Amino acid sequence: MTHSVEKIGGTSMSRLHELRDTLFLEDGVVRYGRIFVVSAFGGITNLLLEHKKTGEAGAYAAFANDENHHGWHDALSRAGSAMVSAHESVLDHPGDQAQATAFVQERIEGARNCLIDLQRLCSYGHFRLNAHLMHIRELLSGLGEAHSAFVTTLLLQRAGINGRLVDLSGWRDDGDITLRERIEGAMQDIDPSIEMPIVTGYAQCSEGLMREFDRGYSEVTFSQLAAITGASEAIIHKEFHLSSADPKLVGEDAVRTLGHTNYDVADQMANLGMEAIHPSAAKTLRQAGVPLRVTNAFEPGDPGTIIDDQPASTPAVEMVTGLDIIALELFEQDMVGVKGYDATILEVLTRHNVRIVSKVSNANTITHYVDASLKTMRRVEADLAAKYPQAEITTRKLAIVSVLGRDLSDLRVVSRGLQAMEQEGLSPLGATQGPRNVDAQFIVNRNDRDPAIQAMHAVFFDRSRCASISLVA
Repeated sequence: MTHSVEKIGGTSMSRLHELRDTLFLEDGVVRYGRIFVVSAFGGITNLLLEHKKTGEAGAYAAFANDENHHGWHDALSRAGSAMVSAHESVLDHPGDQAQATAFVQERIEGARNCLIDLQRLCSYGHFRLNAHLMHIRELLSGLGEAHSAFVTTLLLQRAGINGRLVDLSGWRDDGDITLRERIEGAMQDIDPSIEMPIVTGYAQCSEGLMREFDRGYSEVTFSQLAAITGASEAIIHKEFHLSSADPKLVGEDAVRTLGHTNYDVADQMANLGMEAIHPSAAKTLRQAGVPLRVTNAFEPGDPGTIIDDQPASTPAVEMVTGLDIIALELFEQDMVGVKGYDATILEVLTRHNVRIVSKVSNANTITHYVDASLKTMRRVEADLAAKYPQAEITTRKLAIVSVLGRDLSDLRVVSRGLQAMEQEGLSPLGATQGPRNVDAQFIVNRNDRDPAIQAMHAVFFDRSRCASISLVA
């Protein structure tokens, strides 16, 4: 039968009990023909690995940098306790809570014993811990998704839904198989028309999802599952709509749901840190001909936003958003006419794993706008100074505000955006729009990021409010 493959994000998973009667049931009736891919409960992967934004060490980071042989034990125990707290907040029945707690204890202690054995093995000179770190990262990460899938299955079964756990995490599996083989083997005897598969967002496979995608692995699993099983539609359930701006910033009454956009705009969103879907996952869905829909999990009656390859029927701005960045500027008076500067800077940034958001250059200056920490950029500066001792190399904390749309042609986005900021007393440091007409970027001081978003959103989405909009830094 025709089925959909649907993904629930971590923040939404933490409100799983609310989704029981809105997402899994429709007016009290079970609608099968849906396969759900679940992320770990909110915050759990941060505790198992490291905090995604602050870098605070979780169990993996503590183990990889272990000095006193005790820190990682405590970090793993904290992760286990948080997992128990997560399922206790969404499961009502004491029996279900007991089963979920036993599941957590079995997985956490199994992982602990594995790490102890590995640590003991690597105390011998013939074995090096560094050779196993990626396997450890995958092992620990998979604990979060396995737990959330198990808990979801318990919750559905308690509600009378024929939920079925599909654990792709490879726990105690001695096989070395590809992602496709892992998915096909797990799904071969499942009939979505009479049961509701709950699939782990992490899948253990020979390719090593984290090696290439790191924390984006769940969307890769989601897209591959949709493509391999021939889904009629792929749906991502978030805790918010894809909107014209952050409603907390410009007001819920001012934002508009996108409704329809394309993968080009989705890629620009990902570049600005607000990923609708991982670019590799989007590629898989495009090639398989599976349409993607992004919805608000807590507004089941709203159709959400369709993302496909269709162009816009008319030019229009679809979103205004922004990102804090660091500007890395290399000025060398003798650069003009000399080749190699670009390649050298790119090599240094790549070596330090710095993500480039945008770039501008002229005769003697190259500026990269990057998403990285100041600590990392200090190392980049030092390496470039060693390569070009005569150059002036500076870093500066700034922000990018971007206007996005499938077709921005003939909208005078740059001039109107600059005018909107000028009316609010803001001084942009740069502006550019490429010939593809899908985005316009404005470089501003960090304190001006939010006011600039507010000013431009008022211009492009509600011009009558432009003069009276209230701005806050």
